[in-house]
Amino acid sequence: MTVVIGFEGSANKIGVGIVRDGEVLSNPRRTYITPPGQGFLPSETARHHRSVILTVLKEALEEAGLKPADVDCVAYTKGPGMGAPLVTVALVARTVAQLWGKPLLGVNHCIGHIEMGRLITQANNPTVLYVSGGNTQVIAYSERRYRIFGETIDIAVGNCLDRFARVIKISNDPSPGYNIEQMAKKGTQYVELPYTVKGMDVSFSGILSYIEEILFSMLVEITERAMAHCSSQEVLIVGGVGCNLRLQEMMGVMCKERGAKLFATDESFCIDNGAMIAQAGWEMFRSGQTTELSDSWITQRYRTDEVEVTWRD
Repeated sequence: MTVVIGFEGSANKIGVGIVRDGEVLSNPRRTYITPPGQGFLPSETARHHRSVILTVLKEALEEAGLKPADVDCVAYTKGPGMGAPLVTVALVARTVAQLWGKPLLGVNHCIGHIEMGRLITQANNPTVLYVSGGNTQVIAYSERRYRIFGETIDIAVGNCLDRFARVIKISNDPSPGYNIEQMAKKGTQYVELPYTVKGMDVSFSGILSYIEEILFSMLVEITERAMAHCSSQEVLIVGGVGCNLRLQEMMGVMCKERGAKLFATDESFCIDNGAMIAQAGWEMFRSGQTTELSDSWITQRYRTDEVEVTWRD
């Protein structure tokens, strides 16, 4: 059996996960939490990751009941993400791979989300809505690539939620979007905001206030268009914002009207974690991919459709 350990740290979450042939053996993580009203800076986030990553690594091995000799491959997030945190994780992964004498694999963060979602939900060939702090994309697989059918033309939906949370000083523990959702459930006043869909793309930069109906309706609309284009009957929501129950509810209504199925995961897997990097690394490693040490750096703007998907037909 093949065992892969994955290191994730592209933003304010640092996680180490271990996967063995489709089974998640461990998945501990830590979150860098800033005071309400403040975002997280790359240098401070990297400092946090450096302070806890070896502790999280030890927890992952102990929880899985494994030792370094049991690991077949070391995977890490190559990008996209924040530069300083990505470098921190890459350096640790490179060091661990050399100390343990294991092959190394740089993984695209977005594909990590997709492959973890496919593993947990058992979705076959879904249209994917990837929504997080740094990314908003509608994706479908075709001819050994995850093709991007639509995306944000400015800021990601998660970034929009984060910025709004900072304005009204909402905590980012466990995440700004989650806390906004809990407050929205108690709200009674609706505020009309711009609805900006341009073809298959969306725009959020003009929205400094928040109403779920507007933001999420835009995402449902472009996802449905991609489904029609691909003749798809499955939708998979991944990324940190994918935990939002209102988004899942609205997407579920659309899927029901189309006779399609909706797949989503809970916060243990939709929020950034090490196991998703391990799972994508497992798929890549078994298809013959590895990363040479000389190429094992980071790419902050590493697009989903740049990766050749050698592990799918």
